[in-house]
Amino acid sequence: MMCRGIRGATIAEENTAESIHGATRELLTALIEANQIVERDVAAVYFTTTPDLNAGFPATAARQAGWNNTALMGATEVAVPGSLLGCIRVMILVNTEKEPQDLVNLYLKGTDVLRLQGVEQS
Repeated sequence: MMCRGIRGATIAEENTAESIHGATRELLTALIEANQIVERDVAAVYFTTTPDLNAGFPATAARQAGWNNTALMGATEVAVPGSLLGCIRVMILVNTEKEPQDLVNLYLKGTDVLRLQGVEQS
């Protein structure tokens, strides 16, 4: 087994804990389903938010989903002029037999522009 990173991003519609948690929950659910992730295989999850999102921690959504034995960390993204606002990013480090090309990275609600801008590397 190898430890590999699965990435994703989404947008919170507003700077409220409910919106941040809801958007994060939607993203995590989609990543879990697309990659058949089981919590026991997760080494750690790293969340970031753009500076305009400060009403709640995205990691709370993972705890609410039952991920109570996983290391979770959050940080704020660099405030780059002209970058997306309301953006939540996640990198899940998972122990897997899958090859990198078999992992599914998801960019929801228009965050696929991050891939085009080179912010998220393959």
